[in-house]
Amino acid sequence: MEISSKEHTHFFSNNTIVPVDRSSFKSESSASKEKRSCCGGIKIFLGALSFVYFAKALSGSYLKSTITQIERRFDIPSSLVGVIDGSFEIGNLLIIILVSYFGAKLHRPRIIGAGCLIMSAGTFLIAMPQFFMGRYRYERFPSTINSTVSLSPCLQDKSQTPLPALEKSQAKINAGCEKEAGSSMWIYVLLGNLLRGIGETPIQPLGITYIDDYAVEENAALYIGCVQTVAIIGPIFGFLLGSLCAKLYVDIGFVDLDSVTISPKDVQWVGAWWLGYLIAGVISVLAGIPFWFLPKHLPKAESRKDSSTSSEHSKFITEENKDQRTSYWQKAKLAEMAKDFLPSLKNLFGNPVYILYLCASIIQFNSLIGMVTYKPKYIEQQYGQTSSKTNFVIGLINIPAVAFGIFSGGLIMKKFGIGVLGAAKLSLGSSFFGYLLLLSLFAMGCENSDVAGLTVSYHGTKMMTDYEEALFSECNSGCSCSKNDWDPICGENGVTYVSACLAGCQASNGSGKSTVYFNCSCVGTFGSSQSSSAVVGPCQKGNECPKMFLYFLVISVITSYTLSVGGTPGYILLLRCIKPHLKSFALGIYTLAIRVLAGIPAPVYFGVAIDTTCLKWGSKRCGGRGACRLYDSSALRYVYLGLTLVLGTVSIFFSVAVLWVLRKRSSPQDETLSANGERGACGTKSRKDNFVNSDQLIQSTYWPEKETRL
Repeated sequence: MEISSKEHTHFFSNNTIVPVDRSSFKSESSASKEKRSCCGGIKIFLGALSFVYFAKALSGSYLKSTITQIERRFDIPSSLVGVIDGSFEIGNLLIIILVSYFGAKLHRPRIIGAGCLIMSAGTFLIAMPQFFMGRYRYERFPSTINSTVSLSPCLQDKSQTPLPALEKSQAKINAGCEKEAGSSMWIYVLLGNLLRGIGETPIQPLGITYIDDYAVEENAALYIGCVQTVAIIGPIFGFLLGSLCAKLYVDIGFVDLDSVTISPKDVQWVGAWWLGYLIAGVISVLAGIPFWFLPKHLPKAESRKDSSTSSEHSKFITEENKDQRTSYWQKAKLAEMAKDFLPSLKNLFGNPVYILYLCASIIQFNSLIGMVTYKPKYIEQQYGQTSSKTNFVIGLINIPAVAFGIFSGGLIMKKFGIGVLGAAKLSLGSSFFGYLLLLSLFAMGCENSDVAGLTVSYHGTKMMTDYEEALFSECNSGCSCSKNDWDPICGENGVTYVSACLAGCQASNGSGKSTVYFNCSCVGTFGSSQSSSAVVGPCQKGNECPKMFLYFLVISVITSYTLSVGGTPGYILLLRCIKPHLKSFALGIYTLAIRVLAGIPAPVYFGVAIDTTCLKWGSKRCGGRGACRLYDSSALRYVYLGLTLVLGTVSIFFSVAVLWVLRKRSSPQDETLSANGERGACGTKSRKDNFVNSDQLIQSTYWPEKETRL
């Protein structure tokens, strides 16, 4: 946007010393041309960066939506899935400091373009195992697959089974074992996510600082706000894409779908998880193309040539620091920049407000990242929902609530003229009430489904003994059953049985999803039930569960909004305590700390904790433990929500410490926080207009992994 001559006159009249520069003598026409050139170039960069933010947010959220699909497809526990999810952060760890520190001195647009290509290569690599490993095999009794062979589920002895059928089945198992023994295809998913992390690294620090350096000062806030708004749309489309792909069978296009005997409600169902990664990879490639044609530097706007720093930063940084920043951004050799690295790091970590806010953010993101990573699994297991519906709900309800919360936080700051001290209070309050609302979710869970031998005995009483021993009872003692099988059937008494064999079924009719079992001795002896038939698939959750799921959604949306309101004020606190010449470096360190100390470990130890609540593990074709088939609903609820709340409570204590430091160091006259030139400065002023300008508010909406506040 062009600045009027009256505004220029007013600007210069407020300065006692006006720097003499050749640009002051330019003709009106040449100045106008330069402004138009600047605006055109920065808007092209703005559009390209917005598309990149959309692409990276889409692929990141799509990975979250496919966590359970990957777990089932590769038959791995939740803890290992957590390692795969954390590999993205490991990729960031490898180069983020180098990119954030040296990248600002190099060709930033081309570095971002190269990052997009690496990100797309990683996304394609994640999908590759689908094309190199065999077709997905799930546990099913032969009679549900092949109607030409009539077998009794309860095998009294192996002479009941036709010899050709047994030999054919054993040959398939041996062939599958030979193929599985030589490959662990989930490693390719891990490596692909690692590459995604490497490629995504330069986008945040370099893209935001490029806009801040070359946009007109009063427009920089609006531009950065536009980028963050577009970034919010990415997770919405990512989860909706995950919902669509979860409806499609994993081997769609490779097998006859009529032969598939499981439905999306079955815990063994795997959707077309790989399809979304191909789509996300193509989008990442397209997003990176414009950056190869953008210049290293853009003409600076007239309003930014006369000051080495923004007017807003000048309120908190001493004159000595202004001169330091001016000299810092001069052309320097690589060795000189490297020499200044350690002093800059020491300067940054000498700021107590920055350190305390960093600690609070690390612990809070531990709770939020762990919660969001396994939120789809929690909804599926706790409320009996399909993966498709779970992703649809998260994408269409939770993420818009997060976006509205971030916007509301900035709006509240601007509307009520809240300063830095008030921002600390608002951030603390939103966290406190958000976690308080989360506490109510303990009362909104579903009871365990009645599964004979796991959650209830075969006589209808609650389980008190080891489940492996309890799978066998008098009613199935005459059958040759395996405790490792998971082929659930639903008896007419409303009880789920691990397999037709363990239910004591003597006959079956039909094939595929329409198979019906008869003369099931365990079904007939359960309670007062007189019927002895059962159908394929587990029984549905209790009648109260749909109502509890509705309550959960309402509280979850309110919680998401409440926590997100505090994100903008908290980030204002961070940005106001950073020297201008350390801005890019400080954001890189902040992002690094969040990802190393929260993004990497949180999914792993959350996954380990969730694995402890498993009641029935699947078994791999060649032996060994596979993915979990059934969780203890009550234990899962206490572990998942409890771990989230404990971490959130600890982060609140650090937020209180931030507020205490701000109060202690504030001046009674102007509430200004400052330090000497070596330690950095952070200030709070009572005058509202000193803080709440648009540049401050919108710029602060950038904070890492904001899509995790679901």
